[in-house]
Amino acid sequence: MKSYLKELNGSKDLILRLSKSDFWTKYSNSYFGISWAFIQPIAILITYWFVFQIGFRVVPLNNVPYILWLICGLVPWFFFSEALSNATNSFLEYSYLVKKVVFKKSVIPSIKIISALYIHLCFLFFIVYLFFFYGFNPDVYNLQVIYYMLCMLILLISVTYITASIVVFFRDLNQIISIFLQFGVWLTPILWQPEMFPEKFHFFLKLNPMFYIVEGYRDSFFNSVWFWEKPLLSLYFWILTIMLFFIGTFVYKKLQKHFSDVL
Repeated sequence: MKSYLKELNGSKDLILRLSKSDFWTKYSNSYFGISWAFIQPIAILITYWFVFQIGFRVVPLNNVPYILWLICGLVPWFFFSEALSNATNSFLEYSYLVKKVVFKKSVIPSIKIISALYIHLCFLFFIVYLFFFYGFNPDVYNLQVIYYMLCMLILLISVTYITASIVVFFRDLNQIISIFLQFGVWLTPILWQPEMFPEKFHFFLKLNPMFYIVEGYRDSFFNSVWFWEKPLLSLYFWILTIMLFFIGTFVYKKLQKHFSDVL
């Protein structure tokens, strides 16, 4: 684990350079260019807002307009789902780099994750602007979103070491992840509040690591709750994430030597 972390840290300049190239290349051939990175998420946000607030007439939650409550859940989910999908296919997409003996293959999933992060940062600025538009002034709790963003980055690196390594040999994993993400948006408190469920189900809802992150974004922007005020949930998240990182690096180490034979 220490060696992989050191390798990622030593290759940070390479990761940033390749992630920028990946980001611009992705939209270079389309007429509207980078606009497509925002069109789909905004369209989904407007659809959910229209259905729940206009159609179902959802009242403000925690004294916060529903659109603000909703966007604080959707924005981290957009980042997680895009980064997971893209990073899972990273070894397949960058097969020409994988086959190079001297290239550090372990950094390839991180390239896709950082590429998705650029759009996420833009949406974070959009959230701040939207809160200011609705009359909410920035406060010190907003800075806590950096911590939760770091949590999501480490979680993604841990998970994608597993998925990106396996998908090289088992391509059907892409379809499984797609189904998982479709269910995941409903199993994470993005469109609903945990309080809607009986207390006995809360334990199972919190097993989802994205529960911690989505609720953390809301704690940062309007609940005014520090992460250390949720010690058990924070401890569980980091234990799970570190375990996934151990598993991910083990799976990668066992399979990476065979990548060139399959790609």
